[in-house]
Amino acid sequence: MKFEDLLEKAGNLPCFTTRFLAAGANLAQVRLQLNRWVKNGRLIRLNRGLYTLSEPYRKVKPEPLAIANSLKLPSYVSLQSALSWYGLIPEFTPAVTSVTTARPQIIETPIGRYEYRHISKDLFRGYQQSELSEKQVAFIALPEKALLDLVYFTAGGDRIEFLEELRLQNLEKLNKGVLENFAEKSKKFKLQRAVSNIEKIIERGEGIEL
Repeated sequence: MKFEDLLEKAGNLPCFTTRFLAAGANLAQVRLQLNRWVKNGRLIRLNRGLYTLSEPYRKVKPEPLAIANSLKLPSYVSLQSALSWYGLIPEFTPAVTSVTTARPQIIETPIGRYEYRHISKDLFRGYQQSELSEKQVAFIALPEKALLDLVYFTAGGDRIEFLEELRLQNLEKLNKGVLENFAEKSKKFKLQRAVSNIEKIIERGEGIEL
């Protein structure tokens, strides 16, 4: 495969896999050529079998949240990253945080850090495909599920003191009915207690607008 052929096939993709490029070709030879292009700086290896074009050659800038989905399957963006994306917390999140039914993992890539928390299959719900930019989408937790996922993974996350420390803002984006539904279906008393405290914060209007 020539580099021009790769650009024609994958130039508009934020990232691509070895097997995608090797369709109808010799997989071993494609892997060898990809390694050469990584060494000469034309490609960036994100993880085993997953690549993106280096900046001089790419036509689209890869969105971190879309990359997060591709690095580990199945997964969806949640926790602080989703809350930040919705504007529910003021903090910038240096790592992209996701949940997965696979093993927990931290993946360091040349374009960022990606953290994955393991969640049981019965709680792997409450996400949707969201448009990030032209031709790029990602599976992202609904705002209510992102908040409850953070509560679930945090010791004492149901305490009102913890929830107040998040400095939640734009609280109109949270739907009380959706929060209650997720908590009830989870059958987790911790999440039900958290929803009660979240509703107190909403009612008191303690979200901080920046």
